[in-house]
Amino acid sequence: MMDTPTESLTHEPTPPSAPAEPPVTDPAAVRRAAWAGLIGTALEQYDFVIYGTASALVFGQLFFPDVSPAVALLASFATYAVGFAARPLGGLFFSRYGDRLGRKWVLVATLLLMGGSTLAIGLLPTYSQVGLLAPALLVACRFFQGFGAGAEQAGGATLLTETAAPGRRGRLASLVMTGAALGTLLGAVAWVLAQSLPENALMSWGWRLVFGSSLLVTLAALVIRRRLTESPVFEEFREQHEKPKSPVGEVFRHGRRPMLLVLFMNVGISAQSYTYQVFMASYLVSSVGVDASLVPKVLMIGAACGGIGAIGFGILSDRVGRKPVYSAILLALVLLPGPSFIALNTGAPIAITVTMIVGFVLAGQGAVGVQMSYFPELFGSRYRYAGVTLGREFSSVLGGGVAPLVCASLLTAFSGSWIPVAAYMTLMMVISLVAARMAPETRDRDLTAVTDAEVGSPERVV
Repeated sequence: MMDTPTESLTHEPTPPSAPAEPPVTDPAAVRRAAWAGLIGTALEQYDFVIYGTASALVFGQLFFPDVSPAVALLASFATYAVGFAARPLGGLFFSRYGDRLGRKWVLVATLLLMGGSTLAIGLLPTYSQVGLLAPALLVACRFFQGFGAGAEQAGGATLLTETAAPGRRGRLASLVMTGAALGTLLGAVAWVLAQSLPENALMSWGWRLVFGSSLLVTLAALVIRRRLTESPVFEEFREQHEKPKSPVGEVFRHGRRPMLLVLFMNVGISAQSYTYQVFMASYLVSSVGVDASLVPKVLMIGAACGGIGAIGFGILSDRVGRKPVYSAILLALVLLPGPSFIALNTGAPIAITVTMIVGFVLAGQGAVGVQMSYFPELFGSRYRYAGVTLGREFSSVLGGGVAPLVCASLLTAFSGSWIPVAAYMTLMMVISLVAARMAPETRDRDLTAVTDAEVGSPERVV
């Protein structure tokens, strides 16, 4: 267990005292934080879903036309992975300010960067217009999109968890993932509408409208986030302690254990989540042979169910604890990949839809809905934003960022067999399950404490 003595965190000895009273929660502030987390994450997920779907359906022809379809798909997913590679860099940059200047400032900045980058993708020239410059510009836009997303979900989760009253953190923080489900739903709707266009219209200007539509979501989220107030936990910490000079450095000095727990607890979830949301779209079209128009509709239904699942698991974690709920979801996901591919390969729309619903409810939104309160509760107040951000975003690179590329590569290397892909998904989930069994229970922990959560010591606030 990593020792995190109070003296090292406050720069002066602190005598033992009774636990501090939890900060008073303002219902209006809670509502604003909930809407800010929901809408902001909706934009992030919308950006990633429309990009991932475009990678599977149109980017190969638009930006990589001089290679075989299989290589074009790999190139599209490699570009997709660039966004995930940028996320920890964005996390490193923004988390420094999230624990020093406040959560609100970062959430506004990341929102503008994500929305602007997505809009720029819709304005890019294609390969037929400018040659190799087109994919280079696509990679650059994708990088900045990921850079902005690097502190988005962690920021929303931290703000909501710190703003909500004990006993309600799970259900309120899970709204971040309901926002993610909403983003997936909106992205699927956008592609359903785009695919109703004639083929030549879709490939010339229809896909641009999909990316341009992110401007509407960005403006809606900006209006809400500008009215945010800081979390009462952060305000209390700022009044009682000096600002940490380097929150990231303090995480590596004092918070390595919870950061590594977050990293490994999330890496499998991230891999499975983006396998269902991105890779499965191309697999259904190229390997199973279903009509491409079915894919966005299935994603839309799966996302709607996933958003409900996130809230349900968040409420359940408030009642029975974070650890048992999270561990049960991970155990189910260890067993899910094989049956999922068997069902998908039937080609039956009902079997495909049910499979994707289960994938979204468990991996896409359910497990991450529990993470939204679980991960912030693992850290002390001094570097909570930085700790959650670094753990989640580094794991996103190792998990979701490369998952579609790894799955596509395995499918190509093994002559279209899905078995290696399912084995990869299972292995990644086993890693997360082992890490989850090592984590402490944190339900209703005192979030004003500067020390990290300890096994067997939840420091509850009743």
